[in-house]
Amino acid sequence: MIHEGDLIPSVPTKLIDAHGVTDTATDTVLGKGLVVLFGVPGAFTPTCDTAHLPGFVANAPKFAAHGVDRVVCATVNDHFVTKSWAERSEALGKVDFLADGHGALRDGLGLGKDFGDLGNRFQRFAMIIRDGKVLKLFVQDVSGVTVSGAPAVLMALEALKADVA
Repeated sequence: MIHEGDLIPSVPTKLIDAHGVTDTATDTVLGKGLVVLFGVPGAFTPTCDTAHLPGFVANAPKFAAHGVDRVVCATVNDHFVTKSWAERSEALGKVDFLADGHGALRDGLGLGKDFGDLGNRFQRFAMIIRDGKVLKLFVQDVSGVTVSGAPAVLMALEALKADVA
């Protein structure tokens, strides 16, 4: 599993943002500036759809106020499903998405979890990244959205700001 201080792996992925779908690499998306990345087991799944993603969408202005250049949601879904979810959630322009359809990022981060019939997906997580290096990592060990949700990440950003000051 990736740890604080590690660099984000570079793997091919599809970026879904307000401009559409682009073939890219994870280090291109996550390797510059201050980035918040959160991973969800799946698009349209109950907790991801009603609790995890909406918290980041609603708090997009607060992340920007804390100097975050980009908030990114990663999911082990193809880019068609991920784009539909992003559009239906009205998240585009506030949150960018990485469609990790083959699980390359999941495996590179070591943050996979076997969900039985649903397959090996992301374990719910969030991280704060600066210039490709993980500053803070929050892995959700229990169901629901607590340590990996937007409020917890905002508190960590506030603490980082205090440490720098």
